[in-house]
Amino acid sequence: MNSDDLGSFLRIAETMSLNAASRATGTPKSSLSRALFRLEREIGAKLFERGPHALRLTEAGRILLIHARRVMDDLNEATAALDGVTGQPRGVLKISAATTFAIGLVAPMLPHFLRDYPDLRVHLEAENRIVDLAREDVDVAIRIGAMADSDLLASKLGRIELWPCASPAYLLERGRPQTPHDLADHELLGWTDQPSIWRFRDRSDREHRVLVAVRSVIPEPAVLQVVLESGGGVGRLPAFLASPLIEQGRLVRLLPDYEAEKVEVHAVYAAHRSLSSKVRVFIDALRAHLVR
Repeated sequence: MNSDDLGSFLRIAETMSLNAASRATGTPKSSLSRALFRLEREIGAKLFERGPHALRLTEAGRILLIHARRVMDDLNEATAALDGVTGQPRGVLKISAATTFAIGLVAPMLPHFLRDYPDLRVHLEAENRIVDLAREDVDVAIRIGAMADSDLLASKLGRIELWPCASPAYLLERGRPQTPHDLADHELLGWTDQPSIWRFRDRSDREHRVLVAVRSVIPEPAVLQVVLESGGGVGRLPAFLASPLIEQGRLVRLLPDYEAEKVEVHAVYAAHRSLSSKVRVFIDALRAHLVR
């Protein structure tokens, strides 16, 4: 029985949908269907029945699911153990990150990382949803902000400063805020429609809190960047995204005499998986990249 086919079966069983399994793994639906056909032919029984809204496991499918999970867990543990013996990470590393952070954090460090580890291949999923690492075929995900209680293990990578920015044209029309409290007079753009607090520290280390009622919500920082460049108002961007735009004169950093708020960046992985060497070296490399 082919382990790749078993892995495909697990993904289908966990989502109960060929389409969802295809999206979660990045595998063509036709490839998943062929893997399922090979298993059913080898076993001599159907593994799924089609329901009105989703697939359903047959009795044979339920039995196979129990054993397939054990087999795949054993294979993952064996791979991690062998990596530890050989000292050389190998195989496919599947990473999930929101689009902005995939582009701005992960992508720039990948060429050097892959040169250092030639036996590794990377599958980077750039998507703005919270993947279920316990169920989906992802080794490690990049998460921004405070970590919620969960069954996931998290490794802190560092912190990112959020810079308030606006376009030169907007500031020419509306004026430039001199203190955090001046922001109340401006068109504020945020990542969420909930009132939030923007925090700043002055040179005397005093904290200034500004209750921000945003007028428009742009949850994706890369899209917010375009709106800000077009004169849409004031918004906060991760420093790695804002810095080159400021150098090019496309945006202006506001309140530079104040220390802006920082958010934590974590690499997270499912607790039931061993921390394989491929995940460990990726976390170390990304942490070093953030420091630079």
